[in-house]
Amino acid sequence: MAGDGVDATILQLLQDNDWLDTKDIARQLGKDHQLVVGAVKSLQSLGDVITAEQRVSKWWELTGEGQLVVENGSHEAVLYRAIPPEGVLQKKLMESIPNAKVGFSNAMKKKWIHMDKTGANGPVVKQAVSAIEDDVQKTVQDIAANQGEGVDNKVKQEMKKRKLIQEVGLWKEKKFKPYNFDALGVPPVSGHLHPLLKVRAQFRQIFLEMGFTEMKTNNYIESSFWNFDTLFVPQQHPARDEHDTFFIKEPMYAQGFPEEYMDKVKTVHSQGGFGSQGYQYEWKREEAQKNVLRTHTTAVSARMLYQLAQQQKDGFKPVKLFSIDRVFRNETLDATHLAEFNQIEGVVADYNLTLGDLMGVLHAFFKKLGIEKLRFKPAYNPYTEPSMEVFSYHEGLQKWVEVGNSGVFRPEMLLPMGLPEDITVIAWGLSLERPTMIKYGIDNIRELVGHKINLQMVYDNPICQLTS
Repeated sequence: MAGDGVDATILQLLQDNDWLDTKDIARQLGKDHQLVVGAVKSLQSLGDVITAEQRVSKWWELTGEGQLVVENGSHEAVLYRAIPPEGVLQKKLMESIPNAKVGFSNAMKKKWIHMDKTGANGPVVKQAVSAIEDDVQKTVQDIAANQGEGVDNKVKQEMKKRKLIQEVGLWKEKKFKPYNFDALGVPPVSGHLHPLLKVRAQFRQIFLEMGFTEMKTNNYIESSFWNFDTLFVPQQHPARDEHDTFFIKEPMYAQGFPEEYMDKVKTVHSQGGFGSQGYQYEWKREEAQKNVLRTHTTAVSARMLYQLAQQQKDGFKPVKLFSIDRVFRNETLDATHLAEFNQIEGVVADYNLTLGDLMGVLHAFFKKLGIEKLRFKPAYNPYTEPSMEVFSYHEGLQKWVEVGNSGVFRPEMLLPMGLPEDITVIAWGLSLERPTMIKYGIDNIRELVGHKINLQMVYDNPICQLTS
């Protein structure tokens, strides 16, 4: 008969028993349970030879880790046997055997081992008893032999907790939650735009709508020459002090300057020129060569204006330029200041521009942002004259907050570059963070960027529509 003789054996067993469990038959014959089930189904197919019914059952079987315990002993027994008579350094013991952490903990609980902490090279582990009885291995072996029958349930749960055995049951016994085929499912996790990126995109779009061209700002490190000297900032100016600027240690100095232009900058600083008396001090090349983390993107504007001056063979062409990128200053941290922030820079170079043109451009620019409460305050900048600070009213803080600086670039900055005398350049620099705080009602800049930011705020905030 089929079933490797198992079906015949089943018939013989049934002659002495009213009923049999296929699990008991498999255990008695040392056969795989599925083979026994197949033999029973084969007998059922012959007709009224036997009757069978399906029952739900559970049993226990070894995990891979449990099989290792059967073969080699429990983790604590393996660790105990690995300790030589003279003892061994704890560190060396823990590195020499698998599952050492579990074995060490259990061996200590059973008082099979003890530690000698007087050694100069670290704790030494020694055997505390001359012999042990590995009850865990014996228990796991019993469970393996009888599928858990006859073993106290508390003991089985303990072995399960140690991940040495696992309970096995038929899938028909399991309770499954009804599946809703009409459900849309959980939306996949996706990225979220930070409020700064949303407002940055809107700023960029406004500039492009106003006919501006974006400048490249992909160099955070800048020489003091382009960051300060070309902007007519004297070398003794407080802004160039280490308390206000981050200086680079390696490489400390920049190379490769346009020498003719550098000489003109040196002259206008130390002796004057172009209708100015300069600062009348000894200008030092070494100071101009020092590398810094750029303190403003106006350094990029200076480079662009210099390049523009070198391209005048076919006559000067008016330009409108902008940039949005990160700058660094050694600021005292507070609710509206960080040591790094994003600066928005706008530059317009054209004939016959006035301070009124600058104020008009700023009003038009901010109106597109949805910010109409503006104030201008006279200010001083080494590279602009006249100069104005720009303030906007913050509804959350209930006060006027400085959002930028602006002015008309000085002749001492523009004429050494080679720009025509009748060209005027108006410019402004704004913080990206402060307008974002105003639009999103955030009182503290550290809640917008940095390690204290609430990520849920990033997830929940809608796209910020800045409309006029």
